[in-house]
Amino acid sequence: MIPVALMIFIFKLFLKESAFSKCLQKTFQVWMGIYMPMIFCPVKHVGREHFKKNQNYVVVINHNSLADVPVSSPGIPGPNRTLAKVEMSKIPLFGYIYKAGSILVTRQELKSRKESITKMLDVLNKGLHLCLYPEGTRNKTDEPIARFYDGAFKIAIEAQKPIIPGLIFGTKNFLHPTKSFWAWPHKIQFHFLPEISTQQYTLKEADELKTRIHKMMTDYYLEHQELI
Repeated sequence: MIPVALMIFIFKLFLKESAFSKCLQKTFQVWMGIYMPMIFCPVKHVGREHFKKNQNYVVVINHNSLADVPVSSPGIPGPNRTLAKVEMSKIPLFGYIYKAGSILVTRQELKSRKESITKMLDVLNKGLHLCLYPEGTRNKTDEPIARFYDGAFKIAIEAQKPIIPGLIFGTKNFLHPTKSFWAWPHKIQFHFLPEISTQQYTLKEADELKTRIHKMMTDYYLEHQELI
């Protein structure tokens, strides 16, 4: 972890923002490409071909485990930023790495939430992908995918960016959301579905878009229960 933090520090010193984002993504991909197999949790990616060249997306992903974080951002084919809880950035060393690829938000503070919206739109305007977990937190319910909040879909509509749904399988068995100090090696898969255009939607129709994508992701998740 120390070499990764050092590389990020050097990148920040000498690279412009666009070059920094590309190098950061490559660093995360190489790091997780080595680390995950080492802990017997290899990650298989399906559907990366849905990402078109020179097009950035809002990528909405189901959230079952803390292990989703090292799987999601490196798994997206291209520089991206993730909306993340500020609490995680306070962990020594890991927090520095975590902060480099994230838009941090204090969910209890209205000002912080408003600022995060501006930052998310800025990320999309700069051509980066935006990685969001529309369930808001880890799914601890009995539902395959918990209910979605509106935010991710309003951001996509406002920015007029297409959405790519992503589904992660296997992380709940690796790091269970309700069991402390529990970790068990498990194969992980990260699937991407075809893009959904937002051009025909207005902000007033964000709920309709949310419902459509929630159903699509739930159906896909249930169809691939053997991967859970």
